Amino acid sequence: MSNIVEEFNTYRSKMNDKILADNNKIVKRIFNLDTNAFEAGALDKKTKELLGLVASTVLRCDDCVRYHLEASYKEGLSKAEVSEALGIATLIGGTIVIPHLRRAHEYWEALEDQG
Repeated sequence: MSNIVEEFNTYRSKMNDKILADNNKIVKRIFNLDTNAFEAGALDKKTKELLGLVASTVLRCDDCVRYHLEASYKEGLSKAEVSEALGIATLIGGTIVIPHLRRAHEYWEALEDQG
């Protein structure tokens, strides 16, 4: 089985480098805003990552879901916490998000296997 975590991170990094090399001020500011928005503030990083995960699932962005799953994993969130957040996302998003829910569970398992 391929390593979906490594493949995703390699592709994401490569393409982000290419995008940022264009030196587009708007894009760079959006990337910066995204990075800074998830820093601890009134809400801790774990809470913000779960919010990002739920929003990404409802919006059906698999890349975003993977990104927030990995960030959640690195922040020490448990599978139960992530699963509960994904349950809320499915409730809000409806059955159309179930394929994204499947891929999210697959990616979480890959994160756990990677250790």
